[in-house]
Amino acid sequence: MVGSDMKFVDEFRNKELATALIRKIQTISSRPVHLMEVCGTHTVSIFRYGLRSLLPESMKLISGPGCPVCVTPNRDIDLAIALTRQKDAILVTFGDMMRVPGSTSNLQREKAEGRDIRIIYSPLDALTIAKDHPDKRIIFFAIGFETTSPTIAATILQTAEERLRNLFVLDSQKRIPPALQALLQAKRVKIDGFILPGHVSAILGTTPYQFLSREFARPAVITGFEPLDILQGIWMLVKQIEEGRADIDIQYRRVVHEEGNRIALAKIDEVFETNEAEWRGLGSIPESGYRFKKLFLTMDARNLDVEVESPKEHFECLCGEVLQGVITPTDCPLFKTVCTPENPVGPCMVSIEGTCHTYFKFL
Repeated sequence: MVGSDMKFVDEFRNKELATALIRKIQTISSRPVHLMEVCGTHTVSIFRYGLRSLLPESMKLISGPGCPVCVTPNRDIDLAIALTRQKDAILVTFGDMMRVPGSTSNLQREKAEGRDIRIIYSPLDALTIAKDHPDKRIIFFAIGFETTSPTIAATILQTAEERLRNLFVLDSQKRIPPALQALLQAKRVKIDGFILPGHVSAILGTTPYQFLSREFARPAVITGFEPLDILQGIWMLVKQIEEGRADIDIQYRRVVHEEGNRIALAKIDEVFETNEAEWRGLGSIPESGYRFKKLFLTMDARNLDVEVESPKEHFECLCGEVLQGVITPTDCPLFKTVCTPENPVGPCMVSIEGTCHTYFKFL
């Protein structure tokens, strides 16, 4: 089985096929092109395999806001911290959130000071902890994009079915398509086409992205994460641009289908409705987050009575500008000097999907 899996992976890292794709890109790319890879995992793969150096000099790849840890605003982090300071509270969240700086603290520091904060690997782990500690108030700090939302929704549905009263969810999930719309409307960075995230799109399908072509005449390709996936996705994008087309294509067809995952989408729709949400760097974006439907409002941790400090950003951190693609991490005065993975000033240096972390690791 292992040998078979390795053969499958090697097929997407074939040097001869990669060379042929690069030649195709160089042949049809006749003018400067700016492409945004939305997903942080794409950014990591592009750097890991040295793809930038293989592309024409006229082609610029821009890293977008595709890191859920990075786009979580200080306001939500500060609220999570305040909730940990309440009596009989256990806060659970994913590991990357522990070191993300809030306004004056972070979850790792709060844990060191005695707060009960635990790392989970699945939303369902929060349910287990709630069952094991019926006398405690369990608060799940839920972050993520559409990839994570179905399992968060399923956890909430199971909590309601089992009539657990001690599990609350601090919902800080984000929806990718409205963020792309906000970037194009802002016009702060030139974007000729989008390399769209594969895993998010496995849930969404192609329909939520159609506005890119209809309203903004921008082509987009949903792309996998192996070197050949990304190169083929870039070739498909450049081909569209040269032909004057603006379609939403799928390169990652072994995973993504036009209709998306209907079961997963139904779970999300059963629990949540879309709502305005705050993004680090991008501000408040309509329809870019979720709020609980009426049936599940009792689980909303935002309804808990707690005093939260006023949010503030580090005055020199340019993480917000990086997330918009306006600058690269090397343009930030803190990069590699004050701000490092061991001492992150901003969240873009914390997560392995963060653009600053990726630049630090590979440059």
